[in-house]
Amino acid sequence: MPGRPLISIITVNLNDVKGLERTLKSVFEQTWQEFEFIVIDGASSDGSKKLIESHNEKIDRWVSEPDSGIYNAMNKGIEMSTGRYLLFLNSGDLLNTNDILEESYGHLAHEEIIYFNVLVEEKDQLKLIEYPQQLRFSDLLYGTLCHQSVFIRKELFHKAGKYDETLKIVSDWKFLIISLFKENCTCKKVDLQLSIVNSEGISALSENESLILAEREKVIQDHFKAFLKEVEELNDLKFLVENLKKSRKINLLVRLGLLKKF
Repeated sequence: MPGRPLISIITVNLNDVKGLERTLKSVFEQTWQEFEFIVIDGASSDGSKKLIESHNEKIDRWVSEPDSGIYNAMNKGIEMSTGRYLLFLNSGDLLNTNDILEESYGHLAHEEIIYFNVLVEEKDQLKLIEYPQQLRFSDLLYGTLCHQSVFIRKELFHKAGKYDETLKIVSDWKFLIISLFKENCTCKKVDLQLSIVNSEGISALSENESLILAEREKVIQDHFKAFLKEVEELNDLKFLVENLKKSRKINLLVRLGLLKKF
């Protein structure tokens, strides 16, 4: 591809040949093809490498070699990329429609983070997640942006750092919360559904909830310690409100019109 591409799509895979095949098909069928496509495979033993080799002419760069985890693989993708904006679309994830990149690329101009809505695939059904037009600290404190819905300007990885490979699950969340609320990067919301996310990833497994909370707490301690008192108070208020919502007396007052629903 002559010149620097606007977009680099980076796909990370490990022993998920069926998911990889779906992702490749989604990328190959885009009506707008002026992007760079990179595949990072972790030395899969399920035929993934053979699948990648069979599409060699459609993939700009790829490797199939051992890595130390998903964030090590994603960092490899960052290092190999030449695009101005990076999109991580990992094995099993899909672009929403065949023309979504054609609809989207015009929005990639100045901002460092450009985020879209996302569809989550759950038991053959699609659940829409709509993100707010303006992100607050609490939006990231209690939630995140799916990386499959975010275009990231490559230079932001020099400013905020690449993905923390010491974390197992929340390194992409760490990158976002630091970029947005410590580095004060510029961002913009685009009200389109960019991608369809596979809900069977490691962060979605219930047995990983305690690890997710522990890793998030460490990031907050390391980078936002001055806000810990406010975070504790916010957590207490959130707990109180959630319990009030469950109160039979409160619900009765709401049904009688004596209290507004909250």
